Amino acid sequence: MAPDAMRTAARSLSEAKPVSYWLDDPGKPAAEPALTGDEHCDLLVIGGGYSGLWTALLAKERDPARDVVLIEGHEAGWAASGRNGGFCAASLTHGLANGMARWPDELAKLEDLGARNLDAIEEAVARYGIDCDFERSGEIDVATEPHQVAELREFHAEAERLGLAGRSEWLDADAVRAEVDSPTFLGGIWDRDGVAMLNPAKLAWGLKRACLELGVRIYENTRGLDLVGSGAGMAVRTPYGRVFARRVALGTNIFPSLVKRVRPLTVPVYDYALMTERLTEEQLASIGWKNRQGLGDSANQFHYFRITPDRRILWGGYDAIYPYGGKLDAEHDHRPETYLKLAEHFFTCFPQLEGVKFSHAWGGAIDTCSRFSAFFGTAHAGKVAYAAGYTGLGVGATRFGADVMLDLLAGEKTERTELEMVRSKPMPFPPEPFAWTGITMTKWSLARADRLGGHRNLWLKTLDRFGLGFDS
Repeated sequence: MAPDAMRTAARSLSEAKPVSYWLDDPGKPAAEPALTGDEHCDLLVIGGGYSGLWTALLAKERDPARDVVLIEGHEAGWAASGRNGGFCAASLTHGLANGMARWPDELAKLEDLGARNLDAIEEAVARYGIDCDFERSGEIDVATEPHQVAELREFHAEAERLGLAGRSEWLDADAVRAEVDSPTFLGGIWDRDGVAMLNPAKLAWGLKRACLELGVRIYENTRGLDLVGSGAGMAVRTPYGRVFARRVALGTNIFPSLVKRVRPLTVPVYDYALMTERLTEEQLASIGWKNRQGLGDSANQFHYFRITPDRRILWGGYDAIYPYGGKLDAEHDHRPETYLKLAEHFFTCFPQLEGVKFSHAWGGAIDTCSRFSAFFGTAHAGKVAYAAGYTGLGVGATRFGADVMLDLLAGEKTERTELEMVRSKPMPFPPEPFAWTGITMTKWSLARADRLGGHRNLWLKTLDRFGLGFDS
């Protein structure tokens, strides 16, 4: 980093609060009381992020008489659900390219299910009056290097040939800069209706309120400590009591699963983001962005960015930090060297915004798996279901995962449970020190490919051959 660029980046961070912009909200709801004593229910949901909240809500929609309890170790929406960028995508496969590579024979069905899932989220937001700034503005994947232009054009042509391009369109450099003006943009694909922008914390809080209104009993600051069989059902011990349930749905994602055999299938990745101060009308005019799409660049070490209703820009991504041993630690939630790097990249992308400051800088863990998209399963003779591994694309896909878990718990064959994507599992990550070595080598190779025109070395080609990888 050049000294002048470093000074500019550092000055921009001088007033940044070390907390998620979304969670730094005076309208945040009060926590529900912790569980004390014993509870009995038909369905226990563990986890108060999107995965658990959608599961509890859909369970009550399917059967209003079902007795549902949800426990959350901290407060609803406090973790990845309240810290993400607010991109709510239709894709269930972490993007069309990943779906093409892994499930080509059922990709049309997966794309249809994903589109219906996003429509259902939009309908639920309206029906329950969830004020989360939901905007169906789409997303532009932008190319910032010549080799990315060629790769994106080839990908878009293949999607059109397969009839999977939807309402996406190719934008040349002039067209993409007419949407959002950056000297780094060389082209892009605009998916016009497959992604919505929203306030992620307000979505979680709105789902919590909707669950309570439907009669779900929610206990916050109540961690599930262990899971054992109890008669015809299951029992979960908490710090101050127990919950006895006929069925259990696990929406704990990155936190250690109460089904221990699931744990090697995910690893934590720490992701980081910045939020600017509110832009002036003149600053906004200098970059355009009138159609309010989300954006992401096409590098292996990619950035994601979007604009908020009050004219702030969220800028995140690039670094994906894996802690040795997969240990979750709040010390990793903030990483000044990454904030500095992100700030420098921001002003490279938008030099016309030099002088803008960041109001918030934050990070946190998400779960990733070796196939980059969610996986599902059951345990304890079908009395427990789980979904995990969303790899940064859980804002929308968790609703689909909730439906899958409820189908599995009911023992039903549905269009979801018959999918190969649902019936298969990702490859587990190896134990240490092999996980650290492999992930470090993969990250180095991906960064090298970005510098060398997209050329993938033998290590990456081997991972590609076996359908393995590491991503955020």
